[in-house]
Amino acid sequence: MTYRAPVADIAFTLTQGPGLARALAHGGELGKEDVGAVLAEAGRYASEVLAPLNAAGDKHGTPFKDGSIAMPPGWKEAYRGWWTAGWNAVSLPDRWGGQALPHALNAACIEMWNSGSMAFGIGPVLTMGAAEALDVYGTDELKRAYLPKLVSGEWMGTMQLTEPQAGSDVGALRTKAERAGDGTYRITGSKIFITYGEHDLTDNIIHFVLARLSDAPPGNRGISLFLVPKFLLNADGSLGARNDLRAHSIEHKLGIHASPTCTMVYGDSGGATGYLVGEENRGLACMFTMMNLARLAVGLQGVGVAELATQQALQYARERKQGRAVGSASKESSPIAEHPDVKRMLLTMRALTRAARAICYATAGAIDESRGEGDAAKAADARAALLTPIAKAFSTDIGIEVASLGVQVHGGMGFIEETGAAQHLRDARIAAIYEGTNGIQALDLVIRKVPLEGGAAVRAYLDELRTTVKAVQAANDPAFGATGARLAEAVDSLDRATQWLRGKIEKEPQAALAGATPYLRLFGNAAGGCMLAAEALAALRLSEGEPAARVAIARFFAENIAVQASGLERAVTEGADSVNAGDAALA
Repeated sequence: MTYRAPVADIAFTLTQGPGLARALAHGGELGKEDVGAVLAEAGRYASEVLAPLNAAGDKHGTPFKDGSIAMPPGWKEAYRGWWTAGWNAVSLPDRWGGQALPHALNAACIEMWNSGSMAFGIGPVLTMGAAEALDVYGTDELKRAYLPKLVSGEWMGTMQLTEPQAGSDVGALRTKAERAGDGTYRITGSKIFITYGEHDLTDNIIHFVLARLSDAPPGNRGISLFLVPKFLLNADGSLGARNDLRAHSIEHKLGIHASPTCTMVYGDSGGATGYLVGEENRGLACMFTMMNLARLAVGLQGVGVAELATQQALQYARERKQGRAVGSASKESSPIAEHPDVKRMLLTMRALTRAARAICYATAGAIDESRGEGDAAKAADARAALLTPIAKAFSTDIGIEVASLGVQVHGGMGFIEETGAAQHLRDARIAAIYEGTNGIQALDLVIRKVPLEGGAAVRAYLDELRTTVKAVQAANDPAFGATGARLAEAVDSLDRATQWLRGKIEKEPQAALAGATPYLRLFGNAAGGCMLAAEALAALRLSEGEPAARVAIARFFAENIAVQASGLERAVTEGADSVNAGDAALA
């Protein structure tokens, strides 16, 4: 199956939705034509260079021998072409060689890299996050030494939190850091599940490692962040001695086989040299700069694989003939795309993909706005914080669902590896787990984000959704069907569930936590449905962006997906007792 980047769809969502609309409205050097040119070239590279490597990379994997990893054929050339073209630097600071373009524009590019190859796409986003963290928290000396090549992508970065005994409980980590007396630290310990921990794409790999000093307080308050390069640097910036670290092994995974996921070991010979990033015992705050950007990027992975699976399923369903569709005048078999149940699956795939795309771009746009000044920037920061767990969890959940539907559309052929449909499902499955499981995202939404500013942030967002609902109802366009009514019901369900949770968080936290995951899905459905409706209204107003198709997708989402809101609301508000009293069923 050949991937073709949906540049026109992406550009419309980006420029008409909240992703870039506000930035373009305020003028500046970036215009719609520039956005279109960047997206077109990114789409070309994703479609023509990365996509052809995807299936071969899945089959080849990343063989591990004598501590080294050889990437699949063609990957080294593809990565070099990618970073030399400036794609790693799109949204990074211009003071270190970046292009300082909006994060929302880079988000659209990230989606396309991951549609081309999810195993490729995950590596660079960690490098981008590492560069952002170092720019904010690093010393001037560290910035001068490492940022130019991290920003360009000539060197790649990793993010290293997880240890076997700790998992998502970062405060339980055991990797140690000792002061060396010369301003550096000696790092000893091990990490697991380290994405791109070892490879041959670049001649140096810059690891960002969480570790604990011997005199640090327990738990999360005692974690520090260290920059630990694979190769130390000489005084002139050239590569020097190999640092005391190595990849012990690679993980044999369900999917993303061409992404080298390593177990890393530090300190075989006394300790790897590390450099403090930020302050001692404040490392988790530094790492969250990387982690939040990575969570959005992983959400975009869900969108990317969903787009790829949808394209393949549509192509197959239009070509595969089986049975006669009801009402068909032909005596020959009909394309399966004409059968109502297959059509329902295809529409579900497209609607979920576009809703998740809109949510992710809106999150990226809020991040861009938050980097301004004044009250508007503060409000945007709260909106970005509110939307990030939804972008990560909703989008990766639908990535799995859409890929699974893609297998179903193919029927028995979907279960055969040669068609490629199975790879999308295998690849998509990890995205709901790494960078904070989706359950953790739901807890974060309920415990930290809903109470932001005394609930003002979520109330303001609900008001935005209701504005869209009223606009759909005011349009009075028969093509929308019951879109306005169904979205109004979904937003009302979200509002009631939000108020219920706010009343339980402090008094009955177990009840609130039991409903966190259905609440996040309810939020994603309501927000995604309203965003699709807003896009449809914009397409009608501008007479561009395929208005009829966008209205049809918005209507399908509202009448077939948003209608799940009442059941999700009841799961939040009435399901807690059955969860917390269910131990007997698990005995």
